[in-house]
Formats: sequence, C-alpha cells, structure tokens
Amino acid sequence: MFILQLYDCCMKNFLNLICFLLFTTGNIFSQDIKVVPIPSQQKVVITIDNKLFTEFIYPDSLEKPVLYPIYAADGEIITRGFPISPRPNEPTDHPHHIGLWMNYENVNGLDFWNNSYAIPAEKKSSYGWIKTNKIIETKSGREGVLKYNAEWKDIKGNILLSETTGFIFSATANERIIDRITTLTANTDVSMPDVKDGFLGLRVAHELELPSKDEREFTDNKGNITKVKVSNDSLVSGNYLTSEGKTGDAAWSTRAKWCMLYGKKGNDTISIAIIDHPKNIGYPTYWHARGYGLFAANPLGQKIFSNGKETLAFKLKKGESVTFRYRIVINASKQRLMSEEINNLADVFTKMYQ
Repeated sequence: MFILQLYDCCMKNFLNLICFLLFTTGNIFSQDIKVVPIPSQQKVVITIDNKLFTEFIYPDSLEKPVLYPIYAADGEIITRGFPISPRPNEPTDHPHHIGLWMNYENVNGLDFWNNSYAIPAEKKSSYGWIKTNKIIETKSGREGVLKYNAEWKDIKGNILLSETTGFIFSATANERIIDRITTLTANTDVSMPDVKDGFLGLRVAHELELPSKDEREFTDNKGNITKVKVSNDSLVSGNYLTSEGKTGDAAWSTRAKWCMLYGKKGNDTISIAIIDHPKNIGYPTYWHARGYGLFAANPLGQKIFSNGKETLAFKLKKGESVTFRYRIVINASKQRLMSEEINNLADVFTKMYQ
C-alpha cells in the first residue's frame, strides 16, 4: 500500500513538473537567433526564429550606428519610425533620435548626440560622427553575437575615441534581451564634462510615450529649440517605473539601478527595461527619461541632474579606456514586468560581467 501511495505521489509530482515546463517553456528555452552581416548594405540583420528582431545599421548617411528597427516578441515594433521610415501620427521632433544608440553631447567640445541631417552645413564643424570601420564578429545560435569597431571623429576625420562594442542577443517566447558592452579608448586626451544629453539612448514608438496635455520646448547647448507636440491621443499609454519607485515624469533626473517604460501596444503590454551594471561609472545611473519617447541612461551628466550637488567631469588620458555595460529587456505579455522579475534579470546581468 505504501509503495502504491509513493508511486502515486511521484507520478503526481512528475506530471506537475511536466505541466510547469510546458507552461513556462517560452521562458526557459531560448530561440534560434541568426546574426547575418550584409556588408553591401552596411548592416547586420538579427532574426529570431526567422522573424526580424532588429538590424544594426551603419550607413554613411547616418551620424552614428544604431539598432533600428527593434521588434518585441509579439511582432510589435517598439522604436519610432521617423526619420528613416516615418509612420502615421508619430512625432517628428529630434531627428537624431533613431532606434537604440550610444553617444554624448560633449566630447572635447564636440556634440555627438545632437548631430543629424537637420544641422546646417555651416554649423557641422561643432559636431561629431561615429563611424563603424569593422565588423569583428558575428555568431548565430541560442545566443546571437555581434562585435564591431567604430571611431568617434570630428569633421576633419581626427579620431577622439576608438570604440569596441559587443552585442549579445537572447530570447524567450515573450522576451527579447540585448546586452551591450562598449569599451571606449582615448586616441587623445578626452574630456566629457557633465551635460544633459547622453548616453545610452532609445527612442520609442508613439504608443509608448507618456500622455501629455502641453506642448513642450527643449533647447540644446547650442541654442537650437525643438518643440514637442501634445501626446494625449488614445494611442498613448506609456509610464515609467524605476527600481527606486519613481514613476511617470518623476523618473527623469533620478538615480536608479534600472528604469522601465511600459504601455499598451497592439494586443499586449510592452515593457522595456534598461538595466545599469554595478561596474559602470556613475552607478546607479541618472535617467534622462522623457515623456515624449526618449528613454536614456546618462551616468556622465551628474551636475545637471543633481542641480550642481554632484560633479563627475569625466576624462580619459590618451591610451586610457573605459567600459560600459547595459542590458535592455523587451517583454510582450498581458501585463507589465514586475519589479522582482527585473531585479532577477539585473542579478544575472551583474554576474555575467564581473
């Protein structure tokens, strides 16, 4: 009798385990990821189960390389289309906000952040370019890998910084993860004083903006004014939440280990979490997270975000290097990611890059 009871108990636990695995398969088994370089088009295409996830594009027409577009697991695009492929009803402000990128507003006085086709030719000498000069590695499989070299240059082609960036792409049924590891090496003495516009940036789709009743104006460090129109139509449903509990517009200019933007798009709730790494300078980072769709982490702008209470004044001497590590998580499901889930993803990320 005891043996029969033990057998029944074991079978019940076994069946429960099978049901659990079947229910959570999408969250424990990664997908088939392909990373395919297309040099003739100056891009690398990343697909998951033969569906487009994102592209790394570095054409000569752009002032920096970017990941664009980016799709969630349910097929919803999470990046704004403008200025490359504009979509109806989306805003057309800040033409330098394209996909996911990394640069900064002041590197030895040159503005890398705000450079775009919209800058008049007579002002271009005040701006900088990031040019990809080599795709070092691409790897497909259960994880996708892309590694490249780029150079941060002035208008004359002088190199200020050499960049080596590695992307690691991973996925489950509902989730897409991008780990970005970037090392910058100074080709000359480099100063990156505390400014607002930087550092890791993402411009999201219109639906993920925060509702707004007022038109807003933003002025860059050269006096250029950008107007952002009202975003209060029924499509707009975004909200911010940080690891420290800040929500909405209050997330801007605060420190946190991670920040999440979430909102309704299509049939699902899209959650986008950017996770800082303890080894990064300025950890936990300040968040340059704007309601109109700019979602950025800026560890270098401490004086601006603290109203002068802190100053970083980051510098590199010629030959010195610095590494930045970030994780971007994109989840599509019926409800937003919970804080505990993001904390777990952050813990894994921390242990991966000690």
